[in-house]
Amino acid sequence: MADLSGIVKAYDIRGVVGEGIDGPTVRAIGAALARLLRGEGTHSGVVVGHDMRPSSPELAAAFAEGVTDQGLDVVDIGLASTDQLYYASGHLGMAGAMFTASHNPARYNGIKLCRAGASPIGQDTGLAAIRAAVEAGVPAGPGGGVVTHRDVLGGYAAHLRGLVDLTGTRPLRVVVDAGNGMAGHTVPAVLGPPLDVVPLYFELDGTFPHHEANPLEPANLVDLQKAVVAEGADLGLAFDGDADRCFVVDERGEAVSPSAITALVAVRALGTDPGATIIHNLITSRVVPELVREHGGTPVRTRVGHSFIKQTMAETGAVFGGEHSAHYYFRDFWKADSGMLAALHVLAALGEGDGTLSQLMASYERYAASGEVNSTVADVPGRIAAVREAYAGAEIDDMDGLTVSLADGSWFNLRPSNTEPLLRLNVEAADDAAMAALRDQVLAIVRA
Repeated sequence: MADLSGIVKAYDIRGVVGEGIDGPTVRAIGAALARLLRGEGTHSGVVVGHDMRPSSPELAAAFAEGVTDQGLDVVDIGLASTDQLYYASGHLGMAGAMFTASHNPARYNGIKLCRAGASPIGQDTGLAAIRAAVEAGVPAGPGGGVVTHRDVLGGYAAHLRGLVDLTGTRPLRVVVDAGNGMAGHTVPAVLGPPLDVVPLYFELDGTFPHHEANPLEPANLVDLQKAVVAEGADLGLAFDGDADRCFVVDERGEAVSPSAITALVAVRALGTDPGATIIHNLITSRVVPELVREHGGTPVRTRVGHSFIKQTMAETGAVFGGEHSAHYYFRDFWKADSGMLAALHVLAALGEGDGTLSQLMASYERYAASGEVNSTVADVPGRIAAVREAYAGAEIDDMDGLTVSLADGSWFNLRPSNTEPLLRLNVEAADDAAMAALRDQVLAIVRA
């Protein structure tokens, strides 16, 4: 009996190839997904894409075998970014499976699953049922499913360019660090004139020879920051391994916070959809809801995680949603996240004016933030309780972990990791000194 406890996460399936993830396991997962879909009355099939990791083509093929054995067809789109797979799921009206481990090291791989229209499949919406089916043993199916191959890269690029038109903007010089990931596949198809694109690490290589494809880690942005300055570029873009997240560097080589990008895209969205709802998770800067209100929109705060963002977008009809981790969600992209679409909005906003990116972003950066600070602790509930007691007089809420708001406008959130004995701290205050002081006060309690 298979044990999937180590690889089935809250939002996807992920593990070390040859240990938790192998051909027979993913074949069974494909079969379990097909049976789940058929049980729901869905017979349109599954579109499958994969990233550039050495193990991805073989795993994707094994998954397709499991699907077709259960009588459903597979459309294989080959090499793809995760948002390209979401495009295919939305455009073709099919469930989807993307083989990637995103920003994880080369020895990892995994699967991101969705229903037709890029609707996410998480623990509560199908992953738990798939895990149970695989662990119980998936019965052999009737067979008869067919695999066809289809190139959707051109359609994906045209769809994005139709949402954000750059043809009337001024020429910009942009350095793009693909990190040897899937942006090396999608950027040449999407970004062209009037942009002058300077490519960095566009060679598809799942061993990540230059740096990990995880721009959330400052060390992985260093090459891009240096290149932007050396090239005299207007900005830099860095994508993670499956290119669903995008990070931005200004003309000085300074990183722009994802919260500021969220605020920028939100203001642009409100310019075309006056009064619209904008989603932000509770760790994004307070500048996001402030600017949304100032521009006549309605901000809605959610828990961290794409399933919560997408669910709330569906419930509210929101036009856009953003997270502190540089995931950006668009109503007009099947409520799915696309780093490329966020990048197009930044390029359009900069290209429509004549200033620098740092000048453009100044109005979206009102506060000082700590970024996520992790602490390994033996007693997670006990440390949270100690922090709660220390700030008993402040405004406290428990939407996702512990959020404490102080009278001077500063705030912090302390969340436990879903998978490790970690506490994750995010702090925001009026300036760097106030932020550092509050951060250190909370860490002293957490790490006592």
